[in-house]
Amino acid sequence: MYKYIFLVCAGMLAVCAKAQTVSSPDKSITVSFNINAGKPVYSVTRKGTPVIAASALGIDQSNGNFYSGLKLKSSKSSMGGQLYTMVNAKKHHINYKYSERVYSLLNAAGKQMNVIFRVSDDGVAFRYHFPDGGKNDAVINKEVTEYHFAPSTKTWLQPKAEAKSGWEHTNPSYEENYDQDVTAGKSAKNGWIYPALFKTGNNWALITEAGMDGSYCGTTLKNDQGNSNYKISFPDAREIYTGRDLLPKNVTYTPWRVITIGSLKTIVESTLGTDVAPPAILLKDESIVKPGKAAWSWIMSKDDSITYTEQIRYVDLAHKMNWQYCLVDAAWDQKIGYDKIKQLADYAKTKNVGILLWYNSAGPWNTVKYTPKDKLLTHEDREKEFTRLNEMGIKGVKIDFFGGDGRSMIQYYVDILKDAAAHGLLVNFHGATLPRGWARTYPNLMTTEAVKGFEMVTFDQGNADNQANHCAMLPYTRNAFDPMDFTPMNLYKIPTQVTRKTTSGFELATSVVFLSGIQHYAESPDGMSRQPEYVVSFLQNLPNYWDDVRFVDGYPGKYAVIARKSGNKWYVAGINGENEGKEVTINLKDFKATKAKLITDGAEPLTFTQSNVPTNNPAKITMKGNGGFVLVLE
Repeated sequence: MYKYIFLVCAGMLAVCAKAQTVSSPDKSITVSFNINAGKPVYSVTRKGTPVIAASALGIDQSNGNFYSGLKLKSSKSSMGGQLYTMVNAKKHHINYKYSERVYSLLNAAGKQMNVIFRVSDDGVAFRYHFPDGGKNDAVINKEVTEYHFAPSTKTWLQPKAEAKSGWEHTNPSYEENYDQDVTAGKSAKNGWIYPALFKTGNNWALITEAGMDGSYCGTTLKNDQGNSNYKISFPDAREIYTGRDLLPKNVTYTPWRVITIGSLKTIVESTLGTDVAPPAILLKDESIVKPGKAAWSWIMSKDDSITYTEQIRYVDLAHKMNWQYCLVDAAWDQKIGYDKIKQLADYAKTKNVGILLWYNSAGPWNTVKYTPKDKLLTHEDREKEFTRLNEMGIKGVKIDFFGGDGRSMIQYYVDILKDAAAHGLLVNFHGATLPRGWARTYPNLMTTEAVKGFEMVTFDQGNADNQANHCAMLPYTRNAFDPMDFTPMNLYKIPTQVTRKTTSGFELATSVVFLSGIQHYAESPDGMSRQPEYVVSFLQNLPNYWDDVRFVDGYPGKYAVIARKSGNKWYVAGINGENEGKEVTINLKDFKATKAKLITDGAEPLTFTQSNVPTNNPAKITMKGNGGFVLVLE
């Protein structure tokens, strides 16, 4: 009798209390939820310190107002967790634990919307749920979600490019420079892309979204000039698969709004951006998901390298280096042809190398002339082309020049991933949006560009001058959750008039600092032949995926020192984003190492030095300006 009364009262308190809370399993992060004059609001604290001030929630849907005039129907709390594995992420085995609370709200017409909060020890995720599935072709016109920071907050944000701007009208492609260490309040015409990094007091917060199933558009953050309240914003009307939808339609669950919260160590080690993504789809053949490295001629020799003879050289390079793939880039269908590509794939197979082929996403959303194009636009097109590729022995596709973040364009990405999976093909998206956790849901997605990568360094001296700083931003932002095809590691020289400003030690370190399911290296057979044997051996034996990660030291845009584990070895790599030398200290006892071998910059430009490091004391390593190192511990 008394037990029953207690349970009823507890349930009533959850509904009747003015403000309700849900805390992380370790109680460090707390989300407060309230209905304020009919409008839902939330706030977030960490260890009692405000991170997100009172911020609006809600949805403006064509069949109902779900942002004002609301009342709380009920709420329900629970604990949850997931165990999952990934081979194109910072950890192999991942354990996601969270506290969940579902708030059921009714609008003035009596229609229901749920707000679902999950709070883990490293952050907060929330999304909206429409139990009726957004029936009757319901369209979401606007999302009211806000992230309200203190005015003194510092930001590290990348502006989104104008739709249809840039070379051959290929923007937006998430390839701009970051505004770094700027006081909150600066605005951007087209919004700020994810992941968006903030520092408020002693807390860091990284905002992104995950769980894009094709029913929703990709979003950005927007704020008014001088205002530190950042709001969810929908894409430009031109960012669509031509003739199809821009706005979310028939939505049951919106994407997760993700806020990783804590120290920089939290940001670098968190997997929250994939934790909330839907579990992996079942593949007909799980063995196709093979992470690794690839040789790639175009980055150094551009279009002139797309010949059969030159691709043979790069297949041989991949074989020599124990790399798993060779990527053949744009216009291969015209310059080499399907029949000769089949011969190339047959030859590569004898060398244990798989061939990857480039495609133009096509469609009138850009004016790019490169081929193959118009081969993947419909399900029927993809069935025909992917079947042909299977017969040729091709392992995967690189698809370039997409058209933005509208709902129909997001659906196009998802459709490609599903059809490629059905045909046993790996996928690499270029000129693309942020993948937002897709690598977990679609394990055949090995990597995505969505970054100002090394190709920009080869084009322009300004980008080369800024490379070290830009690279030192990426572990804290773009590459925090999703695999990134930066195409790193040019160890020798760029064969253009551009002068690379990073050292060879810096470049070698990016092979560890950057995460990609397939890492496409920016080095030629000639450049590799000039490297000392110990550097060649390091790259031949570098793991294809990682078991664990540790943040050692760093600061966005200034430097990053990150340790990655494979088996019983730790690989510690550091990059210096500034032009002045920097000393870092690494406590080797933390890694229980008995052996430590250091590769860093030599006395002369483009050279290396190798040394053994004692493990009984902390290691003090000096990075040159724009320099770097790798340290192998076992």
